[in-house]
Formats: sequence, C-alpha cells, structure tokens
Amino acid sequence: MKQIEIMSPAGNFESLQAAIQAKADSVYFGVQQLNMRAHGANNFTLKDLPKIIKLCEKHRIKTYLTVNSILYNEDLELMKKIIDKAKAAGISAIIACDIAAIQYANSIGQEVHTSTQLNVSNIEAVKFFAQFTDVIVLARELTLKQIKEICDEIKKQKIKGSKGELIKIEIFCHGALCVSISGKCYMSLAKYNWSANRGKCFQPCRRAYRVIDEETGDELKIDNKYVMSPKDLCTIKFLDKIIESGVSVLKIEGRARPPEYVYTVTKVYKEAALAVKNKTFNDKKIKAWIKELETVYNRGFWHGGYYLGKKLGEWAGVRGSKATIKKTLLGKVEHYFDKKHVAHLNIQNQEIKTGNELLITGPTTGIVKTKIKGLYKDGKPTKGKAKGADITIPLEKKVRKNDKVFLLKKL
Repeated sequence: MKQIEIMSPAGNFESLQAAIQAKADSVYFGVQQLNMRAHGANNFTLKDLPKIIKLCEKHRIKTYLTVNSILYNEDLELMKKIIDKAKAAGISAIIACDIAAIQYANSIGQEVHTSTQLNVSNIEAVKFFAQFTDVIVLARELTLKQIKEICDEIKKQKIKGSKGELIKIEIFCHGALCVSISGKCYMSLAKYNWSANRGKCFQPCRRAYRVIDEETGDELKIDNKYVMSPKDLCTIKFLDKIIESGVSVLKIEGRARPPEYVYTVTKVYKEAALAVKNKTFNDKKIKAWIKELETVYNRGFWHGGYYLGKKLGEWAGVRGSKATIKKTLLGKVEHYFDKKHVAHLNIQNQEIKTGNELLITGPTTGIVKTKIKGLYKDGKPTKGKAKGADITIPLEKKVRKNDKVFLLKKL
C-alpha cells in the first residue's frame, strides 16, 4: 500500500514549526489576501516565502500556497505577483479555484492543485480539470463510495494531469466543516459585508439562534441552538477505508488554529496512516488517537461526516472549543541557558508550582511541552508556588526569548 501524504495547515511560523515537528509531508499556507483565510489566520508576507520554502525543503516537506479566493479584475495584478514570487522562491504548488489563477500558473509552468471550492463531484469534472492540474480536491459532500469510484475510474481511464502522471485526489480528513456546500457560503457577506469566498468569513453560522414564527410569534422548539454549526470532521476511525479508496493526499483543516492543534492532529494522522500501511491499525490505537485529538481545539467530532453517508444533525452545541485540555497564558520566556538546560521565565498572570504542565510556543521553537520538575525563584529552589520575572525551571528542549508560556490543565 502506498504511503499517504499528510498535509498540514500553517497560519504562522509557530504552526509551521509545529507541522515540521509532527513530520508533516506537506504544508499549506497563505500570503497577504487572496486566500480563504485572509481573516482569522495571521498569514505570511511575500518576503517570508524564501524562508518558509528553505525551511521545509530542509525537512523534505512540500509547500503549497493558497491563492484560492474569488478574484475580481482589480485582484489580477496582485494574483500574478504572488504566483510569480512563489515560483521564484521554489514553491511546490499553488492551490487555486479561480480559472484566472489556474491559467496564469499554467502559463508560467507553475504546478497547480485545484481547491475544494470547485466542487468536483464526478469523473467528467476530474477529466476536465486534469488538463490544468496535478492534484484535484474533491467536494467535501461526497461519500467514500463515490470517492472510490472516481479513484478507480482515474486508473481505468488513465486520466493524467498536466505533468503527464495519473491525476491525484485529495480529500479533507479532519477539522472544521462549513454548513454550506464545499465552503461556498454567502451568509457572512449578507450579514456583515465580509465575504467568506474572499477569505473573510465572520462565522455567523457559529452563533446560537432561536427560530421564531413571524406571523404568530411562536418559538419553534429545537434540540440545539447551534443549528448551522457542524461538529468537526474526524476520520480516524475509518482511515484505513479512506486510504484503500485510492486517494493520495489527506488535508487537515486549521490555518486559524493554534500550533498545539497543528502538532497533535498531524502527529495522530501520521501515526494512523503508518499503522494502516504496516497493518497495525486497530481499535485500541483508534481510541487512544481520539482521546489525543480531543485534547486540542475542537467543536466535538462528527466521526464519518458525509463520507459514510450518515444522517445530518451532527451539530456542535457550543460556540467555542470542547478541548479536554485548557491552556492559560502565563507569561513569556526571558532566556534559555543552553549549557545548563534551564529556562528563565517571566510569569505574571498567575502562580505556578512543581508538577504543573506547561506549553511553550514560538515562531522558531514551534511547541514544547514540559512538566515542571524543579522550580526556582530568584535563583533559590522553592517547593511552593512562584510568580514574577525571575522564575527558572530545568528544561531539556531549547526555547527562545519572547516565546509564550501557557499553563495546561485537564478539564
């Protein structure tokens, strides 16, 4: 069985480093606007491209730049500039849905992957877009049976992409789902004049709503106020069936989510995919993986989503996260002593004590988790709680000045 590609989100350098630490096969990210996370993710600048690509090449990780928003005439010059800069920097591929971006990338010899916004749902659509691309992201609403039929037909009909190789299929494997078809929603535009299809979704669907009959004033009784906010997709239970269907790339959603989410989800799916390949994929591991996934940001899990043809109604029930571990910002790193393996912390928001679990994140550090084994205040050991600008703890992994320090607590 072939090794599946695990594709991770990178909304900033912290998340990029987290994806690298978790051994992602590829990362996707945006620069400036013209991508579907122009609002919500920090995004990178054009000047960051060489650094990102060099860092990923060092770890043999493919880089995909999202230029996947709807484009207007006034966007075309910037679109070309972004793709030109990406090609010059050595990007692996761009992800696009607007034919203007797809055609321009083709014209300069830049590899293109089509976005889910194209809503490709059948083999004829695959054959059409294969002339422009090498990887096609299928519509999120397809069942696993439909996906397998498409993958089988690609092999049977020998449908090749722009590079002359069999076209590859990518699907979404984990993370937030949009209530609209393949993410093409107009609710944010209608309510706030912020277009989701321009990467500026204000997420009105994630709010609680009451349904009232305007003629009678009667309020309809519903089980859940969050009637437009689906649970997050989780496919870990049937990842073996997904891989057997013939897809090549599994995409993890989450460019607006924190680095510990990127690390944990990437790590879990990487382990699971390897277990499928090695024929060690089993129920015991699945339970452990789900428990691990629950520790980071999630709105509850829809185990199967559209892929298994399950009935709808898997709604989040809350606006925020259901993560089983809560993180609280404590302060920042002042210095790290390499020879002594000691971190100097500035803890201002609340006291810490021996035994506390900390999460430290930074643009070069990525993520570091540690349990406090020794605590020092003003250079002296303390067995009680401590707070202030002169806290030191033993720490084997290197952290850096101004890295953020969080307290982790199980809920």
